[in-house]
Amino acid sequence: MSLTLRTVSREQHLAYIQSLPSASHCQVPAWADVKNEWRAENLGWFDERTGQMVGAGLVLYRQLPKVKRYLAYLPEGPVINWYAPNLDEWLRPMLDHLKKQGAFSVKMGPPVVIRRWDAAAIKKGIQDQDVKRLRDIEATHIEPRAFEVADKLRRMGWQQGEDGGAGFGDVQPRYVFQVPLENRSLEEVHKNFNQLWRRNIKKADKAGVQVVQGNMANPYDLDEWQRLYEITAERDKFRPRPKAYFQRMWNVLNAEDPQRMRLYFAEHEGERISAATMLVVGGHVWYSYGASANHKREVRPSNAMQWRMLQDAYALGASVYDLRGISDSLDENDHLFGLIQFKVGTGGQAAEYLGEWDFPLNKLLHKALDMYMSRR
Repeated sequence: MSLTLRTVSREQHLAYIQSLPSASHCQVPAWADVKNEWRAENLGWFDERTGQMVGAGLVLYRQLPKVKRYLAYLPEGPVINWYAPNLDEWLRPMLDHLKKQGAFSVKMGPPVVIRRWDAAAIKKGIQDQDVKRLRDIEATHIEPRAFEVADKLRRMGWQQGEDGGAGFGDVQPRYVFQVPLENRSLEEVHKNFNQLWRRNIKKADKAGVQVVQGNMANPYDLDEWQRLYEITAERDKFRPRPKAYFQRMWNVLNAEDPQRMRLYFAEHEGERISAATMLVVGGHVWYSYGASANHKREVRPSNAMQWRMLQDAYALGASVYDLRGISDSLDENDHLFGLIQFKVGTGGQAAEYLGEWDFPLNKLLHKALDMYMSRR
């Protein structure tokens, strides 16, 4: 297949994404409006014979301080045929184009899963004293074609980004936790939860916890979300995003597709004690941000909310419910261990993506960027 690459309109880009079973939420045109401190461009790959669009990419450009050159970033993209034998014919025109746009370095995240571990394997690994990381456990499923993709990228001169290393923007998680929904009944999904999860869902129900949908266009809901989110940030020691960020995210994503973003609250005795946002692109549904109060944890609002979101994802016809990032550490003393422990309870599977890759178009500036990032 002979390919050409050119800039496309947002409408063309969106139409292409909508023709697919799913794509990353970081690759929909409206994501550029969420990340409005970056300049954005929509790319399309076309089959020269048919003139048909066969791939798309959202590129975010960030200017390097004091230099009129850019880092070009395709988060969880581009959306192309990664298993194509002629991968070079897809990526070479992209690099040429980005260089002409003034990019000195390109960062991308191939949406290619390399390994999966089911909940039983992880549980066994957690109980084994010698196992410290996810990779120490034998994978339940390995995708041989993903290793071929990695080999091809290396041969083309792409460099593997550091694990969770500092990109110029929001580096996307390499390890995620997913609950497959395709060809399964909700009863099966529920039965697959571990005992603790099922008990906590029951406990929340008995205590009268109610899960309701909110709307960030409503000032009260937005304030309640931000209040819970800031409590969480203080407790978990991370820097919270401003309220305007979530307001913008809600407005731009739902303007593109009214189903794109949802907001949930868990209420107990009239008080909102937990909240979460959910993102939808085709058959892929993500739990995106979570927040909770410091009190009333004993009524298990988070379990109730996740179960409701999972049910709603199922009702939307989703093939996967994605609980997003986990650390690959299985060390009980690691502060991120609780995250994987909570998510494993859903009976889903951990997935490892290929991770992020860099192509230095200008080695000197690329090195300068690395030094700048390490000092930050």
